[in-house]
Amino acid sequence: MKDRITGAKALMRALQAEGVKTIFGYPGGSIMPVYDALFDYTRGEKKCFDHILVRHEQGATHAAEGYARVSGKVGVALVTSGPGVTNTLTGIADAMLDSTPIVVIAGQVPISALGTDAFQEVDLVGVSQPISKWSYQIRHAEDVAWAVSRAFYIARTGRPGPVVLDFAKNAQVEEVDWEVQKVNFIRSYVPYPKLDAEAVRRAAELINNAKKPLALVGQGVELGNAQGELKAFLEKADIPAGRTMLGLSALPSNHPLNVGMLGMHGNYAVNLKEQECDVLIAIGMRFSDRVTGNLKTYAKQAKVIHLDIDHSEIDKNVKTDVAVIADCKESLPAITALLNKNDHQEWRDSFKPLDEMERVKVIEPAIHPKEGPLLMGEVVHAVAEQAPEDAVLVTDVGQNQLFAARYFKYYHKRSICTSGGLGTMGYGMPAAIGATFAAPQRTVCCFMGDGGFQMCIEELGTIMEQQAPVKMIVMNNHYLGNVRQWQDMFWMRRKSFTKMMNPDYEPIAKGYGISYQRVEDRKDLAAAIGKMLTTEGPFILECCIREDDNVLPMTPPGMDIDKMMLEI
Repeated sequence: MKDRITGAKALMRALQAEGVKTIFGYPGGSIMPVYDALFDYTRGEKKCFDHILVRHEQGATHAAEGYARVSGKVGVALVTSGPGVTNTLTGIADAMLDSTPIVVIAGQVPISALGTDAFQEVDLVGVSQPISKWSYQIRHAEDVAWAVSRAFYIARTGRPGPVVLDFAKNAQVEEVDWEVQKVNFIRSYVPYPKLDAEAVRRAAELINNAKKPLALVGQGVELGNAQGELKAFLEKADIPAGRTMLGLSALPSNHPLNVGMLGMHGNYAVNLKEQECDVLIAIGMRFSDRVTGNLKTYAKQAKVIHLDIDHSEIDKNVKTDVAVIADCKESLPAITALLNKNDHQEWRDSFKPLDEMERVKVIEPAIHPKEGPLLMGEVVHAVAEQAPEDAVLVTDVGQNQLFAARYFKYYHKRSICTSGGLGTMGYGMPAAIGATFAAPQRTVCCFMGDGGFQMCIEELGTIMEQQAPVKMIVMNNHYLGNVRQWQDMFWMRRKSFTKMMNPDYEPIAKGYGISYQRVEDRKDLAAAIGKMLTTEGPFILECCIREDDNVLPMTPPGMDIDKMMLEI
């Protein structure tokens, strides 16, 4: 005999069927029946979920993103209607641009009140459709099991992304005969394109004949769990590889074929060599403008091979000679099987003089300054030197993000969590909370600037309540540093509203019961980092940074990628 239960309880069972363990949320009127049902599933014999009460709905989506990025599973956010769900839109858009699988479930007024401007009514499907993979309104309890299964299937398959479920209040209280529904096929949705053997053959032929091949490794390798396949591919053909910011941990920092980070603030040699290589192999990356610079001059000398699961990325920005449209976990080994064992030592050696130039002019002064205030690069480097090899880097957005990406070390997969496509300030702290629940055995180091730290500072309450062991490094230069750098470089040093008056963070930390230390002198830095990493639970390390510290190298926006500047 089938159980007859409410739609709210059906949601609990549907989430349970999807293997959900952790929910980040914030209750309210239109989602109250769901929260009442959730009560029984978070305690006692029935317990199967941990619900993390965030302090702002944007924090719920970023925490779900951090959970998804580090665990490889679908993150879940649960919120109410109206302002509750409109507060999630930034996180949904962020997840869409960075291909992060999350499911946002929001309450909605009863269907009888739709279109009446009822209290906290908003057209969620209408506003979220352009920034999600799928957005659907659950209007009746009988739709719950199907809609939830379909939502998770869409979120995690193919190119992952966010899905939004708008859960009408009447559907939450209506009763339905419970029956598990499993969606694993949608007629018009092909998440895993069939691998084209001819495209594989043509790609392998180009690579076998290349004298100066260069691979560009993106987050698609991480999303496809193809880190091993990537190494086998690169090592067989002896191909140097640059990594996008989101793809930094797809290849270990100490791998001999790793030639650094791509993009506007990436490494000097790999960016210049993009303009010299004869075959460019893009793997699970989207040719972002921050990677390519001026598209009119980008890699015009190279034959371009693009491996991607999403057909819409092919030829979108860069014209492709061979497109291999498939999951890279399938396409990489297929190409590798046809490759000749090769040796490109002379080509790889040509990177070394450029690397040395960057080391002398940029890296050494950034991580080993001889005098003056602390620099962001030296703080990141010092943390990386002491952090465990499996540590997870989480960043906010701005100079802190760029310095952290450059000078942290990556030895394990899924070790970086940052906002790439949308560049969302305030992302860092809630994403780090999600990361601690995704990988409680790993140290989570969250770098933030003073601006980003204050954007979601209310999530210190979540950290306090959960004792989430986030190691927060606040790099305080009293500026919105990245904007200030651009103002100095391109706007005649007119620092328009980038100087910040900041509070005293010590009593704020004390108020939340979080361990805190402030560092002004570099002689105290190593010991403070050691204390942070060995203290149980959360910790705030405030580092007083030189106000005019700049991120270098830099390719000015819209300029040719090989016009990268080593100094200002």
